[in-house]
Amino acid sequence: MLVLTRNDVRQLVPMTDAIELMKLAFRELSAGRAESPLRSVVPVAEGAVTLLMPAYVPAANALGFKVVSVFEGNRDKDLPTISAMVCLLDESTGAPMAIISGAYLTALRTGAVSGSATDLLARDDARNLVVIGAGAQGVTQAAAVAAVRPIEKITVVDLSEDSLERYRGQIAEDWPELLDRLETSSDASVVAQADVICTATTSRKPVFSDRDVKPGTHINAIGAFTPEMQELPEETVARATIVVDQVEAVLEEAGDFIIPINKGTLERRRIERELGQIVAEEAPGRTTVDEITLFKSVGNAVQDVTVARWAVERAIDTGAGQQVSID
Repeated sequence: MLVLTRNDVRQLVPMTDAIELMKLAFRELSAGRAESPLRSVVPVAEGAVTLLMPAYVPAANALGFKVVSVFEGNRDKDLPTISAMVCLLDESTGAPMAIISGAYLTALRTGAVSGSATDLLARDDARNLVVIGAGAQGVTQAAAVAAVRPIEKITVVDLSEDSLERYRGQIAEDWPELLDRLETSSDASVVAQADVICTATTSRKPVFSDRDVKPGTHINAIGAFTPEMQELPEETVARATIVVDQVEAVLEEAGDFIIPINKGTLERRRIERELGQIVAEEAPGRTTVDEITLFKSVGNAVQDVTVARWAVERAIDTGAGQQVSID
């Protein structure tokens, strides 16, 4: 069985490849040609949860599952908030095929799906990016958006100076070409300058003000993934063109929609357009220069297994990774 580390995945899967893989994965999901049951959520403690996420994408020969844990208390222990592992299975026999370090893969595929959404929904001339949340997810959000639009300025927003410093360090290590475009701030009102906004937090209240969102902005909201979390102002959701990764999943898990629907400020029928339908040209993307477009993702294991399979195929071709026996 093959074992791939973070650095293996980093070398094997460039962001541009990951973005195209996400388009494939969500096209297949929306067409009903991929299997992805709703994730199982295992509450562990206050602020701590483990998620189990299986998927099968025949078009990518990708079968497997991910185990991901989100432990908010790890910040106080100077440990990563998110820990994850992806297990890939042989689609013809079901036998274990690979174990892959999942934290970077999760960040990569989450960034890549926002890159896909940005490519399909943002204005072509988008040049100013604001990322709210200076964690690992926020790093790849910046890398992905910069891969599909001529981004000249990246502002990352976080209340923690330590987190901002780590963010600068991670950008310098993994995406040094972005460093001269990077600025940091603790003030979310900088979204007033943004052409693209990415939210990558686990907040339970909106992380920016609706009044600061200018016409023509594209928003990728990828952090909040439970019914209690809410990154987006309800007013912004109410006036945006909404696109989601999977309708069933966001209605079950996304507080950004569940909370306003329960309040009666958002109609359920507004949530019907999936990213995969836009990839397949079965639904429109942006139709006017001034409309606000919103892509909401709660994450889906089709992303993980598709990227994992690509990484494994490249590893086999190049001799990367380590072969181990578990028998």
